[in-house]
Amino acid sequence: MTTTAPSVPRTGTPDAPGTGARPAHRVRKVARRRELGAAALLMTPFFLLLTVVFLIPVGTAVWLSFFQDDQPGLGFGPERTVFVGLRSYAAVLTDPTFLGGLGTVALYCLVYIPLMVVGALALALLLDAGVVRLRSWAQLALFLPHAVPGIIAALIWLYLYTPGLSPVIDLLGRADITVNFLGVSTVLPSIVNIALWSNLGYNMVIFYAALQAVPREVIEASVVDGAGPVRTALQVKTPLVRASIVMVAMFTLIWALQLFTEPMLLSQSTPMINSRFSPSMYIYDAAFNRNNYGLAAAASVVLLICTIALSYGVTRWTGRAGARAEAAR
Repeated sequence: MTTTAPSVPRTGTPDAPGTGARPAHRVRKVARRRELGAAALLMTPFFLLLTVVFLIPVGTAVWLSFFQDDQPGLGFGPERTVFVGLRSYAAVLTDPTFLGGLGTVALYCLVYIPLMVVGALALALLLDAGVVRLRSWAQLALFLPHAVPGIIAALIWLYLYTPGLSPVIDLLGRADITVNFLGVSTVLPSIVNIALWSNLGYNMVIFYAALQAVPREVIEASVVDGAGPVRTALQVKTPLVRASIVMVAMFTLIWALQLFTEPMLLSQSTPMINSRFSPSMYIYDAAFNRNNYGLAAAASVVLLICTIALSYGVTRWTGRAGARAEAAR
């Protein structure tokens, strides 16, 4: 009589199929899908906002620029929309008032942007060096004008610029000093002054926050090497906040090209500012005073192209300058 050994259930080995073990490439693939899904979920609000706020308006402007309202029969017939192709762009680019507005804004940028960047950086360096007492109160005082809406700020300065109302002009008159803030040669500096008063503190806060991230040991090392406060500020701190300087310069350029609020309000008190003083005012005049939406759309597209081109140029130039500075080190 023979006996058989009890059978032992066979278990699968780790490499056997069907045991739940996944190859490494499948695990990486699943992890990659999860990362892409998380990135898509996080980026969806941005792309939705970009589409609604930027892409759709730009597309609409481009579409409108190819059409124009026409009334046949010497203006007595029914109004109809006709395709005009690039005629509106040709009208904009050959209009001396639009080109003059571009020249005015270019001059405004040449004066305003350097004053804004250098002034805000200088104030931030003074605050970071501890030269100014009551630092938090100084920051609040400098930032407070930015909290004032642009229209209100322009109205305040319009009051200060208007003869017979301005206490500043009255005080200067008592000293036998006659100043016309809204004259031919002073109206653009007056606009620059309003923009500086409104935005200098805001950009100063950006620079000050960037300076706070500068390693203190780097500054201490420069002091040990014998660098004074001015040399430390110019040769140590300023290069370390180059990225913030580029960002502020580019955003300031974009806002400067859209100059509208200040000259629009000042135009009520001086003949030196007409309805087409800047490209934005030209667009407003074409759309709401002349009811030529095709021309306004074409001018908007031209201004957008100029803004993108200049912003790209600033980015490329600063990038190359930064690369040369790093190579020199």
